Amino acid sequence: MKLALLNDAGRSPSLPLSVDLPGATPIELHSLLRVLPGQRYVGRAQWQKRVVLAKVLVGNKAERHFARELQGAQLLAQQGLCTPLLLEHGVRAGEGGWLLFEFLEGARSLADEWQAVANEPLLSDMQQQVLGEALGVIGQLHRRGLWQEDLHLDNLLRHEGNLYLIDGGGIRAETPGSALSRDRVLENLGLFFALFPRPIDDFIEELLVHYLLVNGEHALPLEALLKSVAKARGLRLHAFMAKIQRECTAFRVWRGASRLQVVRRDEDALLAPVLVDPDAAIASGEPLKLGGSSTVARVRVAERTLVIKRYNIKGFGHWLRRFWRPSRAWHSWCEGNRLDFLDIATPKPLAVLERRTLWLRRQAYLITEHTPGVDIIARFAPYGVNELPPETDLLALERLFAALLRERISHGDFKGNNILWQDDRWALIDLDAMQYHGQAGSFKAAYARDRARLLRNWPASSAIHRELDRRLPTIT
Repeated sequence: MKLALLNDAGRSPSLPLSVDLPGATPIELHSLLRVLPGQRYVGRAQWQKRVVLAKVLVGNKAERHFARELQGAQLLAQQGLCTPLLLEHGVRAGEGGWLLFEFLEGARSLADEWQAVANEPLLSDMQQQVLGEALGVIGQLHRRGLWQEDLHLDNLLRHEGNLYLIDGGGIRAETPGSALSRDRVLENLGLFFALFPRPIDDFIEELLVHYLLVNGEHALPLEALLKSVAKARGLRLHAFMAKIQRECTAFRVWRGASRLQVVRRDEDALLAPVLVDPDAAIASGEPLKLGGSSTVARVRVAERTLVIKRYNIKGFGHWLRRFWRPSRAWHSWCEGNRLDFLDIATPKPLAVLERRTLWLRRQAYLITEHTPGVDIIARFAPYGVNELPPETDLLALERLFAALLRERISHGDFKGNNILWQDDRWALIDLDAMQYHGQAGSFKAAYARDRARLLRNWPASSAIHRELDRRLPTIT
């Protein structure tokens, strides 16, 4: 295949794929690690009888992306940082560009190593080891006047005892060879720490030692760094909330006059037959709710247990009120993904479907993972009027409310069966009325209603009611 034709190869071209590089030896792609259709194909390839990592850039932005990739790779090498050797590169106007790197056989990303220890108590020895090594490499980068604009653990590969920096397209330079400025350091470290759950903020000062041992050029005030982390988290959340609505690496989107459908790409094959006829899937499943406004069923799909919620149209008048605005399924999809991103427990949203007639909305469906567990009413029932539930349960509830308070999120319907106990923490379901509040004033009133509704699940004279009223935070 000619290089220019790769522009139309789509997301899943047939492999192996031979690609002619203008004026250079062809490559044969055997597997793809990352694909942006019409822009870039990154994968394992054969070139001159050796295995290489090939980055092939196509489309109308190929020359600009090639220049960034090449400059970044050269900056890393010139500053003596550990990075894969660039073996060959080239670009042809109107066709595309390519960069061929040594292939690090058996390399493992720090992201994979972090996932293996992510569920350990913060900050375990193994977690500290992974984060400490990452901060050490970031310190080396900053000491040489460089920073990684797209900073995450996937861009750090362990191979034969060394940590390699990859993805030259995200490498930027201030003054190569001279230490990065303090403001840029704070900004880049903020981006790094924002990758992790917010509780890690309590350990940033301790973790920063790993960075300062490598690059002690600047004093880094904790307060300034925490502000940078908070800003980066806000930007990451904003970008993610946009991503769940558009075609990208993580999500597949169909948007047209007859339907709006978004599916997590890694669940697409599993859910495809369900989304063809969700009503049949609901009918064959175990009913959990048969209400007028919604129908909920638990279904088995290829050994997975899922929950499908159909938002019904009760009549013509109801349709007139609903057709012109985003469906409750869409709202729940957005808020479920928000909670998942913020590490606030909720069944993971997998897909959303709005049926439409000439763009006018009709029934809508939300598919999520199934969350096994008992609701808070049932879990607290054995303790009667005068006994308190276990301290672990109460602390978990405190943490949940503290997270909602911190993120300015109101649930809108805190009846007991919407709070489930799972994996030693409370998970929220039924997110139809959930809301993120940009203004403190509106959140204060909504939070007070949530708190009051939760307490009404038990008599005011009960020990549980009194204890929760004492422990749950308030806004003054």
